[in-house]
Amino acid sequence: MDVSALSDLIRALARADWDAADALVGEIGASGWVGGLQVVGAAFALAVHRRFAPDATPTEVAGWVAATRAQYEDGGTLPALEMEGLIRAALGEEELADNIPAETMIAAEVFVLGQLLLEAKLSPSELDEFVNEAEEVAAEYL
Repeated sequence: MDVSALSDLIRALARADWDAADALVGEIGASGWVGGLQVVGAAFALAVHRRFAPDATPTEVAGWVAATRAQYEDGGTLPALEMEGLIRAALGEEELADNIPAETMIAAEVFVLGQLLLEAKLSPSELDEFVNEAEEVAAEYL
């Protein structure tokens, strides 16, 4: 797995460049996401920890997910319970992610990561730092 493609995906999500993100997801998906799950998972966890307090309640997480889904015309098709479970798993309730299929997990993590990055409005240098940190965290698991 080319880590640069994953870094490019994170950057595309932060810029709301959906065409580039879709192309990169296709490219990464063609390789079966080998190694990609760790990088996306690391970026997802970092973004969740930047957005939510460690003691965020299930109600706070559900409220964010509902508000996020409401922003999109087809938001009702987004997997709310899985999105909530993944966010809460990143905050320490790991067991909530145990029964989420890998395909659903990666799609939800990419979507939520994109939303969190958009909310964060990172400067180019902050985005570089974020991507580097995600790569370093992921490297521990590769």
